[in-house]
Amino acid sequence: MRNVKRITIPAVLLALAGSLFAGGFFVQLGNPEASPEARKLNAVATVISTGCVEPGATKISATAIGTVNGERREISLKLEPLSTPGMYALTQQWPKQGRWVIRFEATNGTRFASTLATAGPDGVDRDHGKSGNAQFAMADIEAMLRQ
Repeated sequence: MRNVKRITIPAVLLALAGSLFAGGFFVQLGNPEASPEARKLNAVATVISTGCVEPGATKISATAIGTVNGERREISLKLEPLSTPGMYALTQQWPKQGRWVIRFEATNGTRFASTLATAGPDGVDRDHGKSGNAQFAMADIEAMLRQ
């Protein structure tokens, strides 16, 4: 009987952990050098929705939020659709001067995902972004701008 408990408890915990991650929905940034289409567009990043959703049904928007010469600016960015369903290329559409945070927001049905990434004269920092399943507060964006 004791051996059954040892096996059952870890199995139950593993099954529960799997269900916690099932149905996830994320916005993932990628390297434009990995996509011939994105390279052709001179993209600074690619973005795709991932998780348990139909990628082609996802709508993604992007906004650059930053400060130039002490003035707060917010710029809606255009994402270029690529041939992979749900994948887009982002080109440089904000001024090279200043520090910027790019906010990506995605919806798929009732699901929502968001990712923040810093951007500067050297491009988009795809490796140190912040992701979640709720809208980020302006305080999160401000903190990233100060880094």
